Amino acid sequence: MAMNRLKELRESNDLMQREVAKALGITQRNYSYFETGHTILTEDILIKIANFYETSIDYILYQTDVRKRYDKSVIKEKIIA
Repeated sequence: MAMNRLKELRESNDLMQREVAKALGITQRNYSYFETGHTILTEDILIKIANFYETSIDYILYQTDVRKRYDKSVIKEKIIA
């Protein structure tokens, strides 16, 4: 579940919920709801979280275990091939 990945990302960066929430422009309570699964992640929050942690939305949503963002040159090569 994405909420587990959120907690994992936060804790691996030694951050508190309030620090992440501040960076995302939301309250700590709202962030806590995302992390515990009480509130569904919206597209705009997913983008902000991915940008904040410099990771992909796929990683957050367990579509991949590769934490770093996709290399755009690899994506372009796949399109051209």
